[in-house]
Amino acid sequence: MIKNNKTVFVGVSGGVDSSVSAALLKEQGYNVVGVFIRTWTPDFIECTWRDERRDAMRVCAHLGIPFLECDAEKEYKEGVANYMIEEYKKGRTPNPDVMCNREVKFGVFWNFAKSHGATAIATGHYAQVFRSQSSFQSSLTPFLGVPKNGTPPPVASQGLCELHTGIDSSKDQSYFLWTLTQEDLDHTLFPIGHLKKTEVRKLAEKYKLPTAVKKDSQGVCFLGPLDMKDFLKHYIKSEKGNVLNEKREVIGVHEGAVFFTLGERHGFTITKKENNEKPFYVISKNIKENTITVSERVLHRSDLCKDINILNTNWISKIPEKDKKYTAQIRYHGEFLDCIVNCTSPTCAEIIFDKNVLVDSGQSIVIYDKDICLGGGIVR
Repeated sequence: MIKNNKTVFVGVSGGVDSSVSAALLKEQGYNVVGVFIRTWTPDFIECTWRDERRDAMRVCAHLGIPFLECDAEKEYKEGVANYMIEEYKKGRTPNPDVMCNREVKFGVFWNFAKSHGATAIATGHYAQVFRSQSSFQSSLTPFLGVPKNGTPPPVASQGLCELHTGIDSSKDQSYFLWTLTQEDLDHTLFPIGHLKKTEVRKLAEKYKLPTAVKKDSQGVCFLGPLDMKDFLKHYIKSEKGNVLNEKREVIGVHEGAVFFTLGERHGFTITKKENNEKPFYVISKNIKENTITVSERVLHRSDLCKDINILNTNWISKIPEKDKKYTAQIRYHGEFLDCIVNCTSPTCAEIIFDKNVLVDSGQSIVIYDKDICLGGGIVR
């Protein structure tokens, strides 16, 4: 490894997005090092990380770049898995992908990279960073926007980095990155954020990458596809409880109120069915009594409020202005909802939506000013 001001460690996961990210950076003249981040996997889940690591090694060998492995097993278990389990025990609905980015990809991985001589890290996230002056700005220009038309990329306010959505709205991952800070963004590259997924696939074929036709990974960060209730039952004792309607009549059974999220329509059994057979949605839950209440009506009920309080707020490039209109996402790839943000303290805010929303405590609400991700917080 050559220690210079252009050394970038790329998190190579064995997927096409991170593979193309590494290829693009090498083509731009960076000293690129591929790093596979190894995390914790429970015994009852099929082990696939060795297959992913093998694919990552093949990509690095194909590109002629060094390959390293970063051990983040302990941090993932404590900061992501245990956090998720404890939150569900309290009846909350956490987002493990948000915590994975905060604790692992932009925590452990960056510390590992920095200790091995890296100037920056890169990941295959579909997001963009627009920045003003930085220590290595001259070498970042190709990834500040869409360079092929020759138009100068937008820049953030002097001395700031801004997190923007990815060009491909169907793949944008800025929702998962709301906890990042100025310090994080100053040494982070998202090489494919200015590309659409179809373009990434074409580049993978152009570079003849071993992962060119590999399917996209799904599910929880690093754990892959899993049934969340089945996963949680290994750590939280399941206990049957009653399903109630809005009149508090027992109309069914479930296996534990802690396993449910507001708005969910699966995982419980209705024994007292109505003639119309419309789907029921979870509208409230009582962890102490181990009951969930369901309704055919979700967002048109008069008892829902438009005001949501969030905690542990993080504002990436600026604090939202009072009474200004913004948009918010209450779940990944959810609808962009019009709202006003009132910051009530350095770590708390009140989100006032234009229409009723149904969110659960523990969920992330992320605020946007057009395509700029301002940050967000966790529902109280």
